[in-house]
Amino acid sequence: RKTIHSKPEKHIGTITILHYTLVSLIIMSLSLSSGGSARASSSSTSAAAIQRTKSPIVTGTSVIGIKYAGGVMLAADTLCSYGSMAKYKDARRLVSINAKTLIGGGGEYSDFQAVTELLKRNALEDKCTADSLYDEDSSEECAREVWNYLRSVMYNRRNKMNPLWNDLVVAGFSAQGDPFLGYVDKIGTTYEESFIGTGFGSYLAIPILREKYRPDLEEGEARALLEDCMRVLFYRDCRALNRIQIAKVTKDDGVLISDPYEIETNWKSASFAVPKGELDGDGGW
Repeated sequence: RKTIHSKPEKHIGTITILHYTLVSLIIMSLSLSSGGSARASSSSTSAAAIQRTKSPIVTGTSVIGIKYAGGVMLAADTLCSYGSMAKYKDARRLVSINAKTLIGGGGEYSDFQAVTELLKRNALEDKCTADSLYDEDSSEECAREVWNYLRSVMYNRRNKMNPLWNDLVVAGFSAQGDPFLGYVDKIGTTYEESFIGTGFGSYLAIPILREKYRPDLEEGEARALLEDCMRVLFYRDCRALNRIQIAKVTKDDGVLISDPYEIETNWKSASFAVPKGELDGDGGW
């Protein structure tokens, strides 16, 4: 009897072990699959959290800069566009960094705000860590140093595939006391020049500046030349506005930025009044 009954008991024990093993494998596979999906979902969540600005949203257009006999002068309008909509008409895009340096920016306005806050923070840190709080000349960076610093910042952000979408113009005086005017774009490209235009200004204003610029321009002549450039940009650039600011940097007065004002425009030119293509009406639908 023991022999007869021992085989079924052994067989039942083997089935029970196989059953437990199968159940364990099923549970492990389910846990692994759920864990894998959790890891996949967490990785996708982290990937979604790390975003890059693929294109600017709220943008300003051209900045024009020029050297003249007494210093450096910049001009920019006060419009920021949301796509094709003229949304913000009092966006100031000329900012004083310190008594020696002025910057103007086009492109994404929030990135320009981030750049100006960074530069002001650096200027405050330099002032607070200087040997003397009353010796401003020794603690403040000159325009060329700010320009070189911005080149590194822009190139660093470009290498991280997360650029600051701005074209920046730096105006002021170098450490040697010479007028300085430099350009920095979103990938860290830089150059110096006697007159500079960003955005549509590099196409529409630069030819005017090449024709009329002189190194010995007086302040009034430089201002009138910049106003002429901004007027042409208002006519030809649909993201421009006739409400502008003009700022200057001089050795005696430092940085001065005007309040926004409107330049005079005239739409009675034949190129604006005559219908295009000899069509009746204004060419609209």
